[in-house]
Amino acid sequence: MGFNDLLEIVGGLGRFQVINTALLFLPIFFMASHNFLQNFSAAIPAHRCWIPDIDNSTSHYNQSNLGMFIPLDAKSQKPKSCMRYRTPELLYWENDTMMETEPCKDGWIYDGSTFSSTIVTEWDLVCNHRKMRQVAQSIYMAGVLTGALVLGSLSDRFGRKVILIISYLTMAVSGTCAAFLPSFVTYCVFRCLCGIAFSGIVLNTISLSLEWMAPKGRTVVGTLFAYSFTFGQLVLAGIAYGIRDWRWLQFSVSAPYYIFFLVSWCVPESARWLIINGRSIQALRNLQWVARINGKREEGEKLSEKVLLSHMQSELNSVKHNHSPLDLFRTTGMRKVTICLMLVWFSTSFAFYGLGMDLQNFGVDIFLLQFVFGSIDLPSKLVGAILMSYVGRRVTQAASLILAGVALLCNAFIPQEMRMARLVLAVFGKGCMASSFCCAYIYSSELFPTVIRQSGMGVVGMKARMGSMVAPLVLMLSEISPIFPPAIYGVAAIISGTAAVFLSETSNQQLPDTIEDVEARSKKKKTEKVIYKEEIPLTQSHMPKRVLIDTV
Repeated sequence: MGFNDLLEIVGGLGRFQVINTALLFLPIFFMASHNFLQNFSAAIPAHRCWIPDIDNSTSHYNQSNLGMFIPLDAKSQKPKSCMRYRTPELLYWENDTMMETEPCKDGWIYDGSTFSSTIVTEWDLVCNHRKMRQVAQSIYMAGVLTGALVLGSLSDRFGRKVILIISYLTMAVSGTCAAFLPSFVTYCVFRCLCGIAFSGIVLNTISLSLEWMAPKGRTVVGTLFAYSFTFGQLVLAGIAYGIRDWRWLQFSVSAPYYIFFLVSWCVPESARWLIINGRSIQALRNLQWVARINGKREEGEKLSEKVLLSHMQSELNSVKHNHSPLDLFRTTGMRKVTICLMLVWFSTSFAFYGLGMDLQNFGVDIFLLQFVFGSIDLPSKLVGAILMSYVGRRVTQAASLILAGVALLCNAFIPQEMRMARLVLAVFGKGCMASSFCCAYIYSSELFPTVIRQSGMGVVGMKARMGSMVAPLVLMLSEISPIFPPAIYGVAAIISGTAAVFLSETSNQQLPDTIEDVEARSKKKKTEKVIYKEEIPLTQSHMPKRVLIDTV
């Protein structure tokens, strides 16, 4: 007996699960908005040096005289963005190489036709300060990394609900402060806090939804969770199209979390976590409340603290001490699961954000491209969900990563002039990465045991955030050769896809509650391999049927 038997008594897939999942997943819509926000809030508009003689209202010069002050780019024949002539008279020199230029000492003037304001125009993050735009995004991802590592352990110790409520409030307040405080430093600080809150929301949302869901409903929950991120990308494209000022855009995607903070008090704490942490009376109340909502009041009233403890006795006997993240590496089975999942999460996030965080380089309408990049996730995650149900988690995870890696490797060697072919392969690769994310969330939650599930999800989430932090740095290698970034993304995806093959299948199996459960599953897999090898010489042509019976 286990917790899943208790869920079946009170209803493991009923009205409560629908309401609970809806309350938890609605805030996820705006999570993708925060991740991809800087595609719009930090967009770089066309710009040039501020020329007092032209740009002052009292000037007798006009735009037709611009060539007297700013050199033209050799390819585009447009004014250069980061330099100007020292004096306009030098324009009349016949030899352009002798013209003396200087940086934009008086600032810049920006094209406001697409965005009325961004952090780039607000703090002049162009030319020598251009890298600060990427620094801001890296600081946000550093916050996500910190949250993934710290909040996973805290929620294992203090509960999923407490950390989730605090994370909602932190996201709301920090996002508001980032929008309206006046300096770039304070913007980065509060964006970092938004990143920490992001991890707290994501980790505890998936845990609370899965731990209240029967095994047969977990695939649907994992898919809905992934689709919430997808719709969040589409919502961002619409919000950014309507709000072109970065401050109000930042506020618009943060303010809803004040409402989510108030609603989150209605979400019950995980009964599984409560029992394991010695709070069986509260767990009993929660289970009886769920039974009433699911129309099983009589079954819920028959439950008692003694019944709960009898169902969870084996798990309680094994939880004699506080667990730490080090337990993820102490035993052979846990070590294999953790290392393989770390590779999967790092590579998925590494390639996903490398493709999705620099939309301006594709040279098409940024709002349309955000919509396209979000839309491709819809069929990709649907295919991933179907494969998870009918083929299994392991095959789906491995195949999505390997296919993405192959697409990105092919993209690396296609000439730059074939823009459409490169764009199609990039979109296909992003779709495969979206399918990989869809599978990774639910697969990881099913592989880690309850006693350290949040710690495990925090560690793999940390690796994902490391991937998202490293991805922009890899893009800098395109200055050496445009082959490097997609090739590196592709190789990483193929390696992690191969690592996923060594994980155990979890489809339609009970969630492991203890480390011992994981070790038993790992040993069972090894035993099945031994049985298969030993029986081959004895059964000849009929052996596949006997192998199936033995391994089941």
